[in-house]
Amino acid sequence: MPKSPPVRPLSGFPELLPEQRVVERAVISSLSRTFELHGFANIETRVVEPLDRLAKGGEVDKEIYVLRRLHADESATSMATTGDTLGMHFDLTVPFARYVLENAGRLEFPFRRFQIQPAWRGERPQEGRYRQFTQADIDIVGRDELPFHHDVEVVRVMVEALGALPLPPLSF
Repeated sequence: MPKSPPVRPLSGFPELLPEQRVVERAVISSLSRTFELHGFANIETRVVEPLDRLAKGGEVDKEIYVLRRLHADESATSMATTGDTLGMHFDLTVPFARYVLENAGRLEFPFRRFQIQPAWRGERPQEGRYRQFTQADIDIVGRDELPFHHDVEVVRVMVEALGALPLPPLSF
């Protein structure tokens, strides 16, 4: 029987072992619990957005993974010319802004949200930076002007959430 080539990990896309996944789930659970205690609602947005929205109207300052169908209908016009090109979000800001705009009539403002989900950056992986990572965000958005105390509250909740993480103490 011929020998198979060795399987190598794909750089920048971590896959956790079961015991590492247990730790990740404990961190996510702890963060979620703190955010919920302070009245933040959990949302999840889609993993893709139109490329022109991610690229800020054509100016690409981030490396974005672009999706294309391998078996696309050949008679259809090119995705690049139709504006239907989709990219995977590199953070949660653009998807959240779109979410608020699309759902503004159904949300209660100020809207308090937390979101913990994967994001993808197309750059070359470096020490401590991956192409795929989990991001945790909290935000308070208003319909018009939002009082400054909400900014202070977000910082206070983040400090509390990080302080509650089930991590060993640091030694210096």
